[in-house]
Amino acid sequence: MGGFLTRLEHFYLGAVIVIGIAWIIDLPQYFGVSVISAEWMGPLMALGIAAAYLRHPYGKQAGILELVLGLAAIGSWGWMSLNYSDWIIDIFGYTPQKYIPGLVAILLLMEALRRAAGLPITILVWCLIAYGFLGYLLPPPFQAEQLQMSRLIMYLYADTNGVPGQVLTVVARLVLAFIVLGKLMEVSGATKFFTNLAMAGMGHQRGGPAKVAVVASSIFGSINGTAVGNIMSTGIVTIPLMKRSGFRSHYAAAIEAVASNGGQFAPPVMGATAFLIADFLQVSYASVVIAAAVPALLYYVCLFAQVDAIALRYGLHGLPREQLPSAGKELREGWIFLAPLALLLYLLFWRGFNPGVAALWSVMALLGLTVFRKRRLPSRAEWFDLVVGGGANMLPLLMIAGGAGIVIGVMNITGLGFSLSLVLTGIGQSAGLFAMLAITGAISIILGMGMPTAAIYVVLSVILAPAIVEMGVAPIAAHLFIFYFGLLSFLTPPVAIASAVASGLAESEVWRTSWIGVQLGAVAYLLPFLWSYNDALLLQCSGLANVYAVGTALVAVLLTAKALQTAVLGTGTGIVSGVLIFSGALVVGSSSVWLGTEAPGVPAFAIAGIALLVALRFVNRRR
Repeated sequence: MGGFLTRLEHFYLGAVIVIGIAWIIDLPQYFGVSVISAEWMGPLMALGIAAAYLRHPYGKQAGILELVLGLAAIGSWGWMSLNYSDWIIDIFGYTPQKYIPGLVAILLLMEALRRAAGLPITILVWCLIAYGFLGYLLPPPFQAEQLQMSRLIMYLYADTNGVPGQVLTVVARLVLAFIVLGKLMEVSGATKFFTNLAMAGMGHQRGGPAKVAVVASSIFGSINGTAVGNIMSTGIVTIPLMKRSGFRSHYAAAIEAVASNGGQFAPPVMGATAFLIADFLQVSYASVVIAAAVPALLYYVCLFAQVDAIALRYGLHGLPREQLPSAGKELREGWIFLAPLALLLYLLFWRGFNPGVAALWSVMALLGLTVFRKRRLPSRAEWFDLVVGGGANMLPLLMIAGGAGIVIGVMNITGLGFSLSLVLTGIGQSAGLFAMLAITGAISIILGMGMPTAAIYVVLSVILAPAIVEMGVAPIAAHLFIFYFGLLSFLTPPVAIASAVASGLAESEVWRTSWIGVQLGAVAYLLPFLWSYNDALLLQCSGLANVYAVGTALVAVLLTAKALQTAVLGTGTGIVSGVLIFSGALVVGSSSVWLGTEAPGVPAFAIAGIALLVALRFVNRRR
């Protein structure tokens, strides 16, 4: 029985990938079959739920219970798909043959969500469901209309504002293709290539292994789609390297955690969330990438500068060149990993391809190049890792997409989203935009704790982003604000999942690692406030305004890195100097807000800030 259920689980996971790819390439149209999006989403959700029960059983291994629950999920969600086209024109209302399967389907989804994606997001979704039924008992402004159970169930079960709606469609049509691309990169050895290439380029520098971790994790993290997965891919190599070169275990773990987490908001892929942002805002993918580029660069500049300062403080040298890989050799052997990424960017930016289709073309290119290099077709084990492993990576995202559909559906049908926007907007109008942003950032970190990347953005974009936009912040700035703060939950104590995973690899103390991670990633807590007041930092203004905002922000980031590493010395003089330098960083960084982006004195002010930085570095070297 156990072997049969294992094979069945693998079949479910593989079918998720196959069905998803078929939908991306619009396979039904080649056979003259017209399929509505929701009809296609039903089988995808059904197979995902069935696989979730077998992959995360109640006991040590799956049994009859998990098999029956999975079949019930296939039946209930398949029923929706079979009848969807009739139901949308049905005038007979919410009959039992509709809402009873819907109730079963929602309950099975919620339990699968708990098992595949964890308790935090499940609790949040259950709270929203409870609000849908009981919200009419609350006082204004959170009082909702009293809803019939059958109406709410059918809205969530078979409406494009519910589970088979926008989020699930985006995950199935866009994110799935990048999951396949990332998995193929992993299976074919791209992780080792990017790490070795980074080692060849900077492994010999001061603190070289830590700088390798920053570069490798930023590159692979953008494609990988999850901070934890990135740590487990690159961290198993970089953390031991850092420790062997002299970095203390808590520093090695924190550097890897911060670098891997940054990959989630690093273009071009941003852990596949770039496509969700573009879809939510109804803007081009290129617009999102352009907006996210400078903040991600500044984030890594700050991290890189602090790593260099740590290495200098502890006298940590790079590795001998004879112990490092050859850049030329790595490029000759690993160029096949760069070519598909170049093709991906070409298709996205210059040809305007659908992102999912562009990713599949990159998959095909990488497959072809891998066959060319190895002179053989992929083995059965490699196909298994790609298809079944890709399905396993998709599994939590599918459950999260279903849960996000419930969140969006409840907020739409009850008006809760509008009520929350009113409350937060009221705070902004009475206490000011800064206070509202601070509260929103704290809520984003709290709500994001324990949730995967895609879920963080989807939930926060529905709950919090509209209120920020209502206060006059540009939509792209508002969405990147909540996205950044949501991802900071991976570094912020007490949960700090990324730091916890990295500390496990480094055998360091979790709490200390988490606080060092907060220090190393400090600019991510500050930059979102700056671009909310001045979206020139996101390259959304004129040329001069953009240049000035980016230039002053760069100076401010370098000063912040200097301040943090000065203050961490722990001496009275060091703390005072750190505070003074950080104050200067705030003045320079925010000057584009209070001085004006194109004022006559701006160039002189920017030059003064750069001169201050140069003076500080000179004094530091003399000391």
